[in-house]
Amino acid sequence: MEANLVEKLDELTAAHQEVLDTMADPEVASDQVRYTEVARRHAELKPVVEAYGAYQAALQEAVEAEELAEIEDDAEMVTYLEQLARQKRQELEGLERELQLLLVPKDPNDDKDVIMEIRAAVGGDEAALWAGDLYRMYERYSEQHGWKVEPIDISESEGGGVKEATFAVKGTGAYSRLKFEAGPHRVQRVPKTESQGRVHTSVATVAVLPEVEAVEVEINESDLKIETMRSQGPGGQSVNTTDSAVRITHLPTNTVVSCQDEKSQLQNKLKAMRVLRARLYQAQLAEQMGEQASARRSQVGSGERSEKIRTYNFKENRVSDHRVNLTVHNLPEILAGGLDELHDALSQQDQADRLAEAQ
Repeated sequence: MEANLVEKLDELTAAHQEVLDTMADPEVASDQVRYTEVARRHAELKPVVEAYGAYQAALQEAVEAEELAEIEDDAEMVTYLEQLARQKRQELEGLERELQLLLVPKDPNDDKDVIMEIRAAVGGDEAALWAGDLYRMYERYSEQHGWKVEPIDISESEGGGVKEATFAVKGTGAYSRLKFEAGPHRVQRVPKTESQGRVHTSVATVAVLPEVEAVEVEINESDLKIETMRSQGPGGQSVNTTDSAVRITHLPTNTVVSCQDEKSQLQNKLKAMRVLRARLYQAQLAEQMGEQASARRSQVGSGERSEKIRTYNFKENRVSDHRVNLTVHNLPEILAGGLDELHDALSQQDQADRLAEAQ
């Protein structure tokens, strides 16, 4: 292991011990806010310290086995010690790579809740049906992980699909997994309305935004245009008799957010503000990174058929993720929320990319 990596790990080990000492302080334990901050730091450092401890133990065993093998007279014992040393050296290679990955800077948004937006793109009614299928897929996936799905603004189509769906997903690690869903999702299947059995290609786009607190994004009330209206159902018909739906326009950026899920105008406004903060936060991140277009725009693309992050082919029972060249033949399981295999592959690729950038 390189000296600079050892130095860094020694520093983190010392920092972890300081955190443990702080957590044991009665004054800190009685301060819920302070204790939560320290506990979060402990959770960040613990995997690194444990892996480093395992590395040090394996290194010591390897060195001791090699030294004993040099002075041992019994041939059988020498063979055993040499095999043990080789085994421990192999363990060290794996542990060193694990430590390198653990030290790669973590996405600061990974622990945040998520706001997702699904929109029917190319494909007409079939695209809306597909957008509805994706919405239900994320509901099931969230349920499997113990996350809560909170609808914010669902606009249904006359054909039973979803033109647009904005919803929040709340739960530990939601963004760290669902961020891989951002982009155009292409489906190839025979629509229910197709009489001749021809396969159609449709697209729905997905945007994934980390939900942020009010203190993370400054919004001036004078920059907002707030309008109220009656909630609309499929085809535009009014679904209630009060002006409870809310549309907010952020004038400096011309960002428009609507919410009609709640019966209360106040609740709809609060939800719409959450979406607005998330969108502006993404725009700020994009600007900080020097990008010309917003992160949200780059996520969803134009919605054309040729653009896609993933293809779902019903005839072949196939799902292909084009970012990692992974194809699986379990489409029903995927639509039932079985996204973990895809997310594991994408997470590994993301880690490898981050490690390459850090080196």
